[in-house]
Amino acid sequence: MTAFDMSAHPHRRFNPLTREWILVSPHRTRRPWLGQVEKGVPDVRPSYDPACYLCPGNERANGARNPDYASTFVFDNDFSALLPDAPEGEYRRDTLLLARSERGLCRVVCFSPDHSLTLAQMPEAGILEVVRTWTAQYVEIGRLPWVHYVQIFENKGAMMGASNPHPHGQIWASASLPQQVALEQVSQSDYLADEGRCLLCHYAALERDDGQREVCANADWVALVPFWATWPFETLVLPRRHVAALTDLTEPERISLAQLLKRLTVRYDNLFETSFPYTMGLHQRPTDGLPHPEWHLHLHFYPPLLRSATVKKFMVGYEMLANPQRDLTPEAAAARLRDLSETRYA
Repeated sequence: MTAFDMSAHPHRRFNPLTREWILVSPHRTRRPWLGQVEKGVPDVRPSYDPACYLCPGNERANGARNPDYASTFVFDNDFSALLPDAPEGEYRRDTLLLARSERGLCRVVCFSPDHSLTLAQMPEAGILEVVRTWTAQYVEIGRLPWVHYVQIFENKGAMMGASNPHPHGQIWASASLPQQVALEQVSQSDYLADEGRCLLCHYAALERDDGQREVCANADWVALVPFWATWPFETLVLPRRHVAALTDLTEPERISLAQLLKRLTVRYDNLFETSFPYTMGLHQRPTDGLPHPEWHLHLHFYPPLLRSATVKKFMVGYEMLANPQRDLTPEAAAARLRDLSETRYA
């Protein structure tokens, strides 16, 4: 009987953070591909766009005018998905129909006044200011007594729904734990109770011994393609030390995070020689006042591109009706990212 080989045979992998499964079909990478493989259109933008509502000095949709900011700039989203003054209420009918009001707030974080840049193109000092701004916002918003979670994220590229190419991210804070965060909290809590150690500390140690899925690293952080990755070139960024939130980081660790984010995002751009789209987000300790020893700070990168600058992965068919599936193994994806230059393509 042929021995099972994860690089050749279909199998399922378990995600311990969400307790979900992913189907991996590595043999399918050998099938012929007749689709698009062309490169994307060069992403060339001016440093200042008079029509951009995020550029310094420009007017936004609500009539407010941006200051002439020189670094990062934060403001309340003009079209917030959550509202701080949402009234309390509940709708319930029988045992199946249930709705509850949700209070929250949304902010926009401009990463730079330069309209032409992305994180991959920003200097490390500029990315460090972004990390510092994330930290300050986490503290400020988390102090509101009714806010129990602060979700920091970035949607980069039109493919990921970003309506404005100016370098920016968002913060959505809510009274309830978001669904994915709640799943991760239960998993991390149970693992700590059952195993007596942090789930992601243990996982990082396993990956350090294995090495197959590591993309880049420094003394404080590691970026890797997780064993259970769903998206083709998904990565997980982990601090080597057990820290639960941005506020637990030392200044040297913030500096090294900025350095790693630069190295990783440049690799993404180099993969298909395009300004690589992704959704990136930080998962960290809730702001409900509890200690949360189970929480381990981490960043998720979910990029949609599959084979080239124009071919994306779609979650359709089996993936919508059964469970996610991928052909490229996490080990192969990590090897491709790891072998790329850390100097951005011209």
